Formats: sequence, structure tokens, C-alpha cells
Amino acid sequence: MKKVLIANRGEIAVRITRACRDYGVKSVAVYADADATALHVEMADEAFALEGERPADTYLSIDKLIAVAQRSGADAIHPGYGFLSESAAFARAVIGAGLAWIGPPPAAIEQLGDKVAARTLALAVGAPLVAGTPGPVDNAQQVLDFAAQHGLPIAIKAAFGGGGRGLKVAWKMDEVAELYESAVREATAAFGRGECFVEQYLDKPRHVEAQVIADTQGHVVVLGTRDCSLQRRNQKLVEEAPAPFITNDQNQRIVEAAEAICRKAGYVGAGTVEFLLSRSGAISFLEVNTRLQVEHPVTELTSGVDLVVEQLRVADGLPLSFDKAPATIGHAIEFRINAEDVGRGFLPAPGPVTRFEPPSGPGVRVDAGVRSGGQVAAQFDSLMAKLVVHGATREQALARARRALAEFRIDGVPTVLPFHRAVVEAPAFAGSDFQVHTRWIETEFREPLAAAARPDPVPTLRRVAVEIDGRRVMLGLPPDLLLGAATAAPAAAPAAEEADPSTVLAPMSGTLLAWLAEDGATVAAGEPIAVIEAMKMETQILAPQAGRLQRRAEAGAHCGSGTAIGRVS
Repeated sequence: MKKVLIANRGEIAVRITRACRDYGVKSVAVYADADATALHVEMADEAFALEGERPADTYLSIDKLIAVAQRSGADAIHPGYGFLSESAAFARAVIGAGLAWIGPPPAAIEQLGDKVAARTLALAVGAPLVAGTPGPVDNAQQVLDFAAQHGLPIAIKAAFGGGGRGLKVAWKMDEVAELYESAVREATAAFGRGECFVEQYLDKPRHVEAQVIADTQGHVVVLGTRDCSLQRRNQKLVEEAPAPFITNDQNQRIVEAAEAICRKAGYVGAGTVEFLLSRSGAISFLEVNTRLQVEHPVTELTSGVDLVVEQLRVADGLPLSFDKAPATIGHAIEFRINAEDVGRGFLPAPGPVTRFEPPSGPGVRVDAGVRSGGQVAAQFDSLMAKLVVHGATREQALARARRALAEFRIDGVPTVLPFHRAVVEAPAFAGSDFQVHTRWIETEFREPLAAAARPDPVPTLRRVAVEIDGRRVMLGLPPDLLLGAATAAPAAAPAAEEADPSTVLAPMSGTLLAWLAEDGATVAAGEPIAVIEAMKMETQILAPQAGRLQRRAEAGAHCGSGTAIGRVS
């Protein structure tokens, strides 16, 4: 290959561009209207518009992507992760157009991307599994029947998706039907298919996965494990390699099962096999992600392998640059830097990035998709960057993480940095008694996180550098004093009106997907009455008080943060 079209955006598009440069091939970026001035567009050798705003019209448009590849003279396409990266139809279209597909064979994507077929394959090679439906369910009643037979909690999962989208966990029977409908909607919006299946949900499990890379010569290598247990809304926030605090036997079972599954599927390229590890030590196969993972850098740092360059080599028909997994090099931890408001339940928070100053120094890597003056678009994922730290030991990696997180400065949009700074101090995560699990953030860590995310009650000071006896000293002064407000004080602002408790407000900018209560219906305080979608995730809107609902916005409408969409009185 000589020129690679990158069918993606953000930090992963930047990452692939750099790998192309290292490998010696040209790169072609594509962009939606909102991404016209994005970092990935400027870094690539060429860039072409996809002419549209929505994912369906841009990064999910197979016809547009292949047309750009042909127009640019690209001879290969790398899908990154998300969007079309796990689409067998896209892979077939790329190959059918005479282009190299930088990913697994379409048949492997199809088999492993179908969660039900993947479960069947995993059973065939002896991988451990919890009980599940034999195929996708047709309606909510079938989900209720499964729950009645096997007990709660249960997981309702998109059969053709991943990344936490289209995944709902039911803990009570009276929420099963709505969660099933929500999972179908979310799966349809994210992956174009809404089929879901059901399986038993392990309470408070760890999420442990294995990185696989395979070539066309029959080599299938597992490059170690990762722990990805720190999640919110079933999406990962922190990942580390190798997975800490697992036994040699557990590690061996995970590695062997991952290799067996991929070998059985005829896998080629980079992929990840995911497992749940229960508190009792039981292991259960979860799924296979037939693409590069967001957390691949921690494996790169602990294996010395450039996974994206290996993907390019494999697509070129070359063997892997190693015959077996290299020895593990220290410990690495990745922190996803998302534009989300920690104090408001990790709500997505798109907007302009006025300041982006990443840390640096020994053991620090930052893969970023934005910069100062950039924009976090509401139509797409909230991920801005990934901070990856590496050390000789987990303890050294954590120490470097604390230093790097303290240095990181982002203004303009809320970020998850307060969460990360709190979590690296939490004994359950940073201590020797590893107690985190996939619901730890929403359960045991709720109160410490709320304290960490609470705004400082002290008014912000303007800091000014002055010299005293030749020594540089920082003085913190009230903004009014600094601006000479004593001689030119502005008129006092009128007191803000007290918020109307009956108003239903959109908690974020996004699309009002559906109303869950009829116009004029009587609702209880805290009852879910609507669903809003932003950055490819659904969030329920609750009734602010008991009363009769009056809708003020139609389903499908775009709402700004704080927009009044209804009233309960």
C-alpha cells in the first residue's frame, strides 16, 4: 500500500496518521462539516469533505468513504474504532472496490461481531460462559421470561455492537421492558441494527481483556492482558496493562481462550477478547471486539509493539514482526479525557476548547484529537484525548499519573479530570487490595467522587507574578481589585430569578429521542419522562416534581443545554 484513507476522526485518526508516517505511506483524512478545522484534518497529507453533519451522512456513509478513497488515489482504508470499524458490509465494500482493508476478514467480523454467534464459538473452544439466550430476543416479554427463569440482574446487549452502547442492566423486573426498548433504540442509532440478546449479569465483576494480533501466515499472538474495570454507563474510563492482581492460572486461562477463539474464527489483524472476572474468581467470556481498541496504547507501552504499524504490515501481507509475545515491560495506565461533567453524572458537554495544555515528562504519552481553540462536537463521541503513563512498576506508573493529571489543563468544557485525580488517590484502586469493579464508580465511589467534583466555594482569584527582592512570587488577587474596580465598579447585577421547579430542562445539548410519558399524563417526582441523546449515548430526563406533564418540544428536536422542553405542574 502507498496511501491510506482513515475512515474516522479525532484522536484515533491522528494516531493512525502518525503510524502511516512511521510506516512510510501517505494518509488521507475525511471530515464532517463540524470537523473542517479539526486536528486530524490538518495532520494528514490530504483531507476531503464528507459534506454533512450527522454520523449517518458522514463517517457512517460507506458510499461517500469509498468515493473519497477512489478520488484521492488511496489504495487502503483503516476504519479506526467505532463508526464502521466492525461492519462486515463496509469491509466487503472496501475489498470489492479493489482496496486493501486494514482489519479482519469480513467473515470473522460477521461471526464475532454477532454476539450470539461469538458465544457459540467460545463454547466450542471451551471458553467459560454464563447462561444466555440462544439468539436475539423478539420482544420485552422474552426478556422477562429469561429473567424469571435465571434471576436478576440480567444484561440486555446489542447483538451487533460494542463500546457500552446498546447495553442495559436490569436489576428489577419492573424496569426490564423499558430497558429493552432503550437498548434497541441505542443499538439502532449506534450500529444500524437493533437486535439484542440477554445473558446473566455477574454482580460487581472485573473487566479483563486480552489483546490479540494475527497475520495471514497463521501466527496468532496474545500480547498480554488489560484491566478495564473502571467504567461509567458501561463505557471505560481507565485501563491498565497488564491486568493487576490476577492469578497466574486466571491469566493463562484468559490468554489461551483468547487465542483459541481467534484461531477458530480465522482471525487476521488486531482484535480484543473480553472477559468478566467475578468476585469468586470465575471467568466468563464477554465478547470480541474486531478492531483496534481505544486502550491499545497501554499494550503498546508494555509490549514494545506498535499495534497500528503491525496492522499496516498485516494488511500488506507481511508477517508479524515477532513470533511470540515479547516479555512484559513494566506497567501502563490510560486515562480517557472526555468532555463530560463529572458533577452532573458524567453528562456529555460539547463546546469550544479554549485551553488545552497536556502534561509531559518521563513516562507520559498523550494521544490527543483536539487542541486549544478546537471544538468538541455534539454529534460525536466525547473523547478528546488519552493520557497514558508508564512505569517500571504499577506504583511508579501511579506516581507518574498523579503528577501528569495535576499538570493537565483544559478550559472551555467540563472534563473528567476531577474523576481521574480522585481515583488515583482512592485506596480501592491505587492500593494493594484491588477492589474496583465495573459498577464501582456508580456505587462505592459515588460520595468521594461527588466531593472531588464539587466546585470550590472560594471566589476564583486572578494570579499575578511580581518580583520581591529579585524573587518571583505569585500573588492571588480578587478580580475586581485587579481590574481597578474601586474606581470603576460595575453596577450590581440584579439577583437571579429563582429557577421554576416545574420546568423540565434538557440536561445537555442533544436530540430529544422520545417522550416516555404522554402529553397531559400525571407523573410522579423522579419518574423518567423523556430520553435525550448526545454523543451517541442516551440519558433519561426525570420529572422535577409530581404533577401533570405539558410537553413543549417534539421528539426528534435538537435541544440546547438548559432548554425548557416541558412543564410538570
